[in-house]
Amino acid sequence: MPRRLATLLASGALALLVALGLASPAAAVTPAQKLSVLSSFTQTSASSYSSWNSARLNKAAWSEYAFDWSTDYCSSSPDNPLGFTFNMSCYRHDFGYRNYKAMGQFPANKSRLDSAFYSDLKRVCATYSTIVRPACYSLAWTYYQAVSIFGSVAAVDPADIERAAKMKADAERRAGLRV
Repeated sequence: MPRRLATLLASGALALLVALGLASPAAAVTPAQKLSVLSSFTQTSASSYSSWNSARLNKAAWSEYAFDWSTDYCSSSPDNPLGFTFNMSCYRHDFGYRNYKAMGQFPANKSRLDSAFYSDLKRVCATYSTIVRPACYSLAWTYYQAVSIFGSVAAVDPADIERAAKMKADAERRAGLRV
């Protein structure tokens, strides 16, 4: 009986040391593991966005993956055109582009990254009133087309933003006349 107890205690102690990471150094993250997590962070769904955002807010927990978290947000296009908050959508888009490029997997994933960007933008637009939402959707489409065709929102034409601004102002004016 004492030998069995000693064995149980020893195995319990070993399990605790392993759980705490003290028994042996942690295995390095493999490229396949990194790609798997990267894929989970860059899908079109709201849950994928939420997972990415949670990781962004707790980067230390993901340090072993060596992700590139840098961003210039929406490049030289406005991050929050006409007050619509596109900056975080641009941040996640940058995250996908930079990390897939670093892994040599960008061409195979560009289309999905751009679609995820557009989905993020549309979710942002859905939070605005129905009065200004069409202007937001118009800008979301413009930003998506810029990355889809040119690979950067820097290609957004200021005339497109002006057109959306007019659309927004007209909608707000019409709504004000109805009150």
